[in-house]
Amino acid sequence: MAEEIINRVANSKLEVFDLEDFYPAGRRIHFDIKDWLMEGLVLREKDFRQQVKEHDWSQYKDAYVALYCSTDAIVPDWAYMLLAIQLEPFAKKTVFGSLEDLEASLYQEIITNLDVSSYKGKPVIIKGCSKKPVPSSAYLMITNKLKPLAKSIMFGEACSAVPLYKHNSSTK
Repeated sequence: MAEEIINRVANSKLEVFDLEDFYPAGRRIHFDIKDWLMEGLVLREKDFRQQVKEHDWSQYKDAYVALYCSTDAIVPDWAYMLLAIQLEPFAKKTVFGSLEDLEASLYQEIITNLDVSSYKGKPVIIKGCSKKPVPSSAYLMITNKLKPLAKSIMFGEACSAVPLYKHNSSTK
């Protein structure tokens, strides 16, 4: 007689925390201002302001925008500030830097505002594989947020988790 297969993972008290579940939907746009600079290197204020005035900012509606300059131009901070002001009514979020910086900023905001009290005293696996671009910094942020509460923290999948932290009950 064949024995019944029991899914011990499903029956365990393990809590799986998947950062991908918090990935904010929306277009990501890398806005390179080099094309708005003379020869890609020099910002001429009058010309720059004219391009800002004539640009169709509505195309960034509900998008996440990362502002940067791909050349070695010295761009004054006010130029990025001016762009951010124009993007504010349309973009969901605007940051200075790369798309990776944008994702890190989004996750910083999400994790800061996340209520993790339901993980108190529980073993937690932070899921490692994702199809969406979850930044490495998000894994560090959620680990730091869960550590004071969780009984233990592991990384990966239930079948092959890497132990990271175990609460020592004798020290508290």
